[in-house]
Amino acid sequence: MPTTTPQTQSPASAVRTRDQWLVLIAAFLGWMFDGLEQGVFPLVARPALQDLIGVEGDKLIGPWMGYITALFLVGAALGGLAFGWLGDRLGRVRAMVLSILAYSLFTGACYFAQAPWQLGVLRFFAAVGMGGEWSLGVALVMECWPERHRPLLAGAIGAAANIGFGLLGLLGTLFQVTRDSWRWVMLAGATPALLALFIIRYVPESERWKRAVTKTSSHPVREVFSRGLIKHTLLGIGLASVVLIGTWGSVQWMPAWADQLTGGKIHNAKGLTQMLIAFGAVVGCFIGPLIGGKMGRRPAYFLLSLASLISCGYLFRFVDAYGTLFLVMAFVVGTATAAFFGWLPLYLPELFPTRVRATGQGLSYNSGRIFAAIGAVQMGHLLKYYEGSYARAGATITLIYVVGLIIIWLAPETKGKPLPE
Repeated sequence: MPTTTPQTQSPASAVRTRDQWLVLIAAFLGWMFDGLEQGVFPLVARPALQDLIGVEGDKLIGPWMGYITALFLVGAALGGLAFGWLGDRLGRVRAMVLSILAYSLFTGACYFAQAPWQLGVLRFFAAVGMGGEWSLGVALVMECWPERHRPLLAGAIGAAANIGFGLLGLLGTLFQVTRDSWRWVMLAGATPALLALFIIRYVPESERWKRAVTKTSSHPVREVFSRGLIKHTLLGIGLASVVLIGTWGSVQWMPAWADQLTGGKIHNAKGLTQMLIAFGAVVGCFIGPLIGGKMGRRPAYFLLSLASLISCGYLFRFVDAYGTLFLVMAFVVGTATAAFFGWLPLYLPELFPTRVRATGQGLSYNSGRIFAAIGAVQMGHLLKYYEGSYARAGATITLIYVVGLIIIWLAPETKGKPLPE
């Protein structure tokens, strides 16, 4: 009777699979902690600024929230360019370790802030590291895993940040963030520095990047603005800008809006709102790239822009009290607006060749933060103009999704195509 020997995985294949999972774990955790860092300020902003300025009303707090959010976004934009350049020149892994150390240690240092401008400066430097981690993690994962897994991996990376954002929201429901306790939340933001030790010890460098830099000398910044890539770069910036303006210019302000609607009397309102936005975002981050994988990248972006425009329009124009409807819409808006964050790590790597991928996608994604910074400042001024009405200011800012409905049709369709070499 013939016997068959079950096929076993070759040692080389087993090592490759292990390396792929280490890369994915590192990128997932790095971006998850990034999400935690992003969620810190919306959670602590109102009580922290009440403490540092010595006021209670939102009319003076709103502009400072806008300025500090803008500093954070500009820092992230610079970090995306600087660390993306380092990743293309020195390698993804070493640059990722530096980026994680930057955003962890500067967030922890916010514990010592004594004035709003000091909080803004520290958030700026934390954002430099955070902006770099996204481009490095996405490049590393997409270069190490096969093409057929790209939509699912993009969803996982996008969801990671929102899991971190949601975990911080959970903390906000369990731990009352007040004028006396907000500093401890910032100090806890230093813990992701431990992840850097894991990455430098266990995570392998991208073999695809190693091959690319041996074939030709790399001048990443110059090349992404060259005649062959300038169109892709500008489109990437435009597409990311729509997403980031909508999120940072309005959705990120919802915990503060919940706090205002409750008069600060429901201590877990901020945390619960943030947690529901994040849970919706996790769902959305898988929906976005899966639609992109099935229907194509351009139809997916169009549908996400339409869903975000409608859901935000309803929330900001027709919901005027904290309660069940407000919380349901927080989940719906979180799902619609964050689905882009699964779509972007799917699409942006497909626009740039390996030798400049970290720089190109980092520049595209994080340059969008500069325009989002303008949106955040405008939200602060609109808040002042509308006498502290988060709803009216948010309804104005989220009209940006109309732009997304139009510009996506100028971008190339990349469904089914391999990553450019």
